[in-house]
Amino acid sequence: MKRTALLAPVLVITGLAAGNSPAATREYSHQDGYFEHYEGTKTCLQCHEEEATSFFHSQHYQWQGETPGLVNAGGRRLGKLNTMNDFCTNPLASWIGNAANSDGKVIAQGCSKCHAGLGLKPEPTLSRAQLENIDCLICHASGYRRDLYRDEAGHWDWKPILWQNQPGLDSVSKRISLPERTMCLRCHAGAGGGPNFKRGDLEYELADCSPEFDVHMASAGNNLHCVDCHRGDDHRVRGRGADLAGTDSPDNPLTCESCHDARPHQVAILDRHTDRVNCTVCHIPTFAKKDPTDMVRDWSTPQRHDVANKWSATITMGQDVQPVYAWFNGKSRVTLMGEPVQPGPDGVVTLMRPEGTRKDKAAKIHAFKLHRATVPLLEDRGWLVPLAVDEFFVDGDLHKAVVEGAAAAYGVHDAAYRWVPVQRYMGIFHEVQPAAGALECLDCHREGGRMDWKALGYPGDPLLAAID
Repeated sequence: MKRTALLAPVLVITGLAAGNSPAATREYSHQDGYFEHYEGTKTCLQCHEEEATSFFHSQHYQWQGETPGLVNAGGRRLGKLNTMNDFCTNPLASWIGNAANSDGKVIAQGCSKCHAGLGLKPEPTLSRAQLENIDCLICHASGYRRDLYRDEAGHWDWKPILWQNQPGLDSVSKRISLPERTMCLRCHAGAGGGPNFKRGDLEYELADCSPEFDVHMASAGNNLHCVDCHRGDDHRVRGRGADLAGTDSPDNPLTCESCHDARPHQVAILDRHTDRVNCTVCHIPTFAKKDPTDMVRDWSTPQRHDVANKWSATITMGQDVQPVYAWFNGKSRVTLMGEPVQPGPDGVVTLMRPEGTRKDKAAKIHAFKLHRATVPLLEDRGWLVPLAVDEFFVDGDLHKAVVEGAAAAYGVHDAAYRWVPVQRYMGIFHEVQPAAGALECLDCHREGGRMDWKALGYPGDPLLAAID
């Protein structure tokens, strides 16, 4: 198959207009006469229809994909569009549109803000409309920014903020490159409602950080970009972690061993650890080192923000957070929408759980962010319910948000519901420390250390057992 440049996720949060960015002084391949005026995606399609077609089929555009990493998906294609998360829940009831508070300030624009399209929901069938809906510039043009505008029929569209400034738009649209760190981070670092809210290990600081913040991405160090690890063939991203439903490159996985030897330390006792302990455990002692991350999101308790003149769930933030640890063999178990939930003994529903045990030779101990939340559940069916979050941000009407979410997801009106505690294990893979910042033996192997050995299936600290 033809190897194409990776089209990374949406870059809509920050950026600079033409002439104000250092990018304006750089040289780009498309500055030399490939086209005179940018007239939307159709300009790109004149030369890159094959690339656009490959991107159309990718998980970044479809927001769902193959599910070989899930043990209970039954072969279904899953992703953001048809699963439930414990942050903004699901896009079905909140796809696009400016939600403004009583001051007239736009406080939300829908989930499509983080989709690499111009406003249409992705469809499984390829069409000219879907190809022209792809926003190539959002990932490939430095300094590109966009906003929501209504067309003559009243429909919302994402357009370049320079759409009425042709010279400026032409300048920005010719700054074509592979996605750079800032391009990917504008969406991934801003997911979940704010800087580093969602992932915990993807902070804006990674755009230009020190080796002590992340040894891989440090601009004064290894200077790796997101695409150096995650780029795959035909716009297929490598890497899934533990909590993503779909897998874009099932035959091209991304692990530490993709770049590092399985015995990297040249110290026997440390290299024995790599058989059962993932690199993240020792080399990511904490995450959310600069920007706090969302650790608990209680949708059952609205919180009013008077200064911002908006509502939100009640969110508990954490900074410099120590991960939790669990076995992971590369497979996960998901709680699906439209299926009765299965609470654990403590009453908590796990939305995404890593598979693996101590006895599973394919499993290693991994580092996780354990996110907790409270979300609605259909009383009579036991199904998870998404919320119409954009309207809720404006008026704080929680009941309406749940009822509209149930209608959008299931066609159920006047839903009877209750609240249920949920949790999600989210793999931690960034903000990697150099050797000097990694954990030492006694961080885990001492009384009161960070490992819960019994939860991991050991009778006690295995080091102490070996000494005895």
